[in-house]
Amino acid sequence: MEEVVSPFESVDSFLFSASSALTGPLGRFVHIQGCVVLFLLALGWTGAAYVRRREIKKIRTSMRSGNSLAFLYQDIDQFEHSKQAKLPRVTVVLPLKGFGEHNLHNWRSQMTSLYGGPTEFLFMVESKQDPAYHAVSRLLTEYKDNVEAKIIVAGQSTTCSQKIHNQLVGAENMHKDSKYILFLDDDVRLHPGSIGALTAEMEKNPDIFIQTGYPLDLPSGSLGSYCIYEYHMPCSIGFATGGKTFFLWGGCMMMHSDDFRKDTHGVVSGLRDGGYSDDMTLAAIAGAHKRLITSPPVAVFPHPLASDLTFSRCWNYLRKQTFVLESYITYENWIRNRVLFFVHVYISWAFVAPYILSVIHIVAALWFQSKSYLLEETNLSTGLFLVGWHALFTLWALLAVWNLTRVEVQLCNVLSPEGPQISIASYNLFLVFIALLVGNVLFPICALRSHFSQCINWSGIVYHLKNGKIHKIDRKKEKAQKFTDLSGKHLHGRRAAKNKISVLFSLSRCMIRWQKPRKSE
Repeated sequence: MEEVVSPFESVDSFLFSASSALTGPLGRFVHIQGCVVLFLLALGWTGAAYVRRREIKKIRTSMRSGNSLAFLYQDIDQFEHSKQAKLPRVTVVLPLKGFGEHNLHNWRSQMTSLYGGPTEFLFMVESKQDPAYHAVSRLLTEYKDNVEAKIIVAGQSTTCSQKIHNQLVGAENMHKDSKYILFLDDDVRLHPGSIGALTAEMEKNPDIFIQTGYPLDLPSGSLGSYCIYEYHMPCSIGFATGGKTFFLWGGCMMMHSDDFRKDTHGVVSGLRDGGYSDDMTLAAIAGAHKRLITSPPVAVFPHPLASDLTFSRCWNYLRKQTFVLESYITYENWIRNRVLFFVHVYISWAFVAPYILSVIHIVAALWFQSKSYLLEETNLSTGLFLVGWHALFTLWALLAVWNLTRVEVQLCNVLSPEGPQISIASYNLFLVFIALLVGNVLFPICALRSHFSQCINWSGIVYHLKNGKIHKIDRKKEKAQKFTDLSGKHLHGRRAAKNKISVLFSLSRCMIRWQKPRKSE
């Protein structure tokens, strides 16, 4: 007569076998590897916080020394009329798409810059039907005679992404005397001294090819917003070097205007002929020609995420980020993107796998404890030891990313003393942890989806890639989206509400009036 095995005995056998196997060489390797990933993240975030904190100390020290405008220039001598009069002209190009809850505030922060040199703002839209056109038109009427700005209809792109098309048309329309061109996304919230800080670095080192910055995502509370936040925070390490970097963010790029007039290194043709991602394309050109990319320590900008950022929009954003790795302009660029693809996928699973093992160890320990087994008898002590160490590294990484966010919030508040002070009072460390797990599980799936589909719907336009370049653009109405993914901007028919004029606008107006007499000298 066959012996009937109790379900509880089957569970005992399974958990015993699983916990024993996962404490072997492979299980130990997975846990140690996960600890190394967490250690490197924590170390990077700690170093980035040090760079940002050092800048805060410099600004506050300058303020205590009597320079109340240190958030503009830490060296008070820079305010001398002789130096301000020599500041070069800067053209700011802002490609727009749709209108959302944070746009008006962002545009005001860009237009009310306290940069002392001549500045022009070119707002680029695809057509007059874009909701951004009506919102910007009213804003420019409000700022009439105080800011040199205009809105330009760029038309539809046919050979590259709409954003790149808008940027290139803006470069074609920049002032003939502009020395630098600054590309800004419409979700960038500038500080009053940002343009001045970027220009000062370009003047100090003419070898700089591109200057960039990075957004400080401010989660709105939804899991989707925290997933976007956790995706960007590891990247923020590369932008907090305080100088040379290999990273580039398309939301803030300052370059020499002549590089677009002369098509230096093929920057114009490289973007125009099938370009999908502005930053990845320009980073590839910079790498191929050994050109310098830098990121000043003050170039960090608040980026409030949409209050209604859904998980589906988060997914599409991750799809877009992985889709970028499918675009390239040279064979070397393709090799680098493939390396980034596999490294990122591997690290994502190396991050997640130890947590799966930890859950098995913990469930086994609780099960056997409920049945009064000794840990030594079940060989679970080794597994729980690995779980304990991994938990400590997890806590360190979470505290490190929280600390970096806290420091960057302080820096943003110091750099924009007049603006609304941002806070992380609603910051949820548990959601950060969940988002880290969810994001790293999703990334490999997104990466594979992008690799095999070779197309993406972004802001209502479907782009198709072939050999790393855009070869087809689909604008069918049935495929159109109502919202952009991150900032929740309405892509059709949403109009702007009027905002109050800020104190910063008054300061900016005074700055422009101060400039006018010296134009006729």
